[in-house]
Amino acid sequence: MNAEPSQDTTHPAEHWRSYEPLDLHPILMHTMEAFNEQGYHGTSVRDIASRVGVTVPALYYHYENKQALLATLLETSIKDVLDRCRAAAGEAGDDPLARFCGTVESIVLYMAHRQQLAFLDTEIRSLEPQNRARYVALRDYLEHMLLDTVEAGRAQGVFTTPIPADAVRSVLVMCQGVANWFREDGPLTAEEVAERHVLLSLGTVGHPGAVTGDLPFPFPRRSSLQPRSLSRTYAPQGSAPRSSG
Repeated sequence: MNAEPSQDTTHPAEHWRSYEPLDLHPILMHTMEAFNEQGYHGTSVRDIASRVGVTVPALYYHYENKQALLATLLETSIKDVLDRCRAAAGEAGDDPLARFCGTVESIVLYMAHRQQLAFLDTEIRSLEPQNRARYVALRDYLEHMLLDTVEAGRAQGVFTTPIPADAVRSVLVMCQGVANWFREDGPLTAEEVAERHVLLSLGTVGHPGAVTGDLPFPFPRRSSLQPRSLSRTYAPQGSAPRSSG
């Protein structure tokens, strides 16, 4: 995971809920698009160079090879989501409920707002052993952050799951899956999807109020969770369904 271009590939967000347009080096931007469209193995260095509008040698001036491009994109993504999760947890303070809700919300917002980057996690299988180990270590760090929060909540009686490690893995898989199906023109905004995933995640870790929806949300509610709001997810009878949100 080296040979990055001389300029920064990302700019730190001022707030973990804020998302400016994705600011990547043009080589990384076109590589991300190519990998999403064709897959890692289906994309050649020549194809990437053509998209960028440079020669293959010019591309190699910035990046050693195609593997370095994938590794840089994945590391850029996981570091961004980790920074945002740390900020959310820091804002929540020592309250495990607030930390859990903030972390889950942060992950889901990232999956929705940085969908193309987040989707590249499916290419982890294409990483060479050293790059894969580095990326997995960063991803594991996020899992341990959330697990520590759940364990703290269990100690205080906030969460009741008897299998915290399994519950945390389930929460992460569910949240990461948003990158696969979220659509900006769907019936739910990213913020509404995040709120619903917080509720679902609280049920997974055994928060007593998750079943009834009677929860002291530690962040501003953005949508009603009552059935009237849920009806937005479905098209009226006889009409074509909208894209998944």
